[in-house]
Amino acid sequence: MTPGIIIQIGQLALYNLTILLLVLLVPALIVGVLISMFQAATQINEMTLSFIPKLLITLLVLALAGPWMLSLVTEYTLKLFESIPSLIG
Repeated sequence: MTPGIIIQIGQLALYNLTILLLVLLVPALIVGVLISMFQAATQINEMTLSFIPKLLITLLVLALAGPWMLSLVTEYTLKLFESIPSLIG
């Protein structure tokens, strides 16, 4: 096993992790910005007003994209396990 292969495996793992995190964080970021703009316009400074919608949108995205996210992780893990014999020998 060469250092190049180890770096390639690590890069693919970080790429998959980044994709999975972006799917969850981008909708929460958009909702947070919209709620903050609403709070700035109305001068309402309530912490739960921004936390609850972000939590709900994150749960909704997780429910909708969960199967795709699970298949992405499963495919990566299966490819990694299938490549073990070629990596060792």
